[in-house]
Amino acid sequence: MTELIASIAGPYLFVTGLGFFVSSSFYQRMIVAQSDANPILLNLSGAVHFVVGMVVLANHFVLSSVAGALVTLVGAAAVLKGASLIVIPDYMTKSQQMGKTGVLATGTAFTATGAYLSYVGYF
Repeated sequence: MTELIASIAGPYLFVTGLGFFVSSSFYQRMIVAQSDANPILLNLSGAVHFVVGMVVLANHFVLSSVAGALVTLVGAAAVLKGASLIVIPDYMTKSQQMGKTGVLATGTAFTATGAYLSYVGYF
């Protein structure tokens, strides 16, 4: 199951990380705009994050290997973000301040995690 989830999450994280590098100004604007986000879309985003994370955790809670722990951590992070967007949306939208350095650091983390998980999933 680790390899299956890694083969799905890895490319997503890798491509998203590349987006943070190639279109960093877009992602900075997107993060700032969260404070004015449509409440329905914000709640739907929370629901999607929560459900995807719970699907991962319901099928995969492995801490015995680096890859297994990383897949579990990605699922847990999605659940936490989703729950936070649903339970404390005002706090989540106001706390999202990230400059260019933060966007690039996030891009680095996403790209590295995505590359590793893609390797695990496909090789």
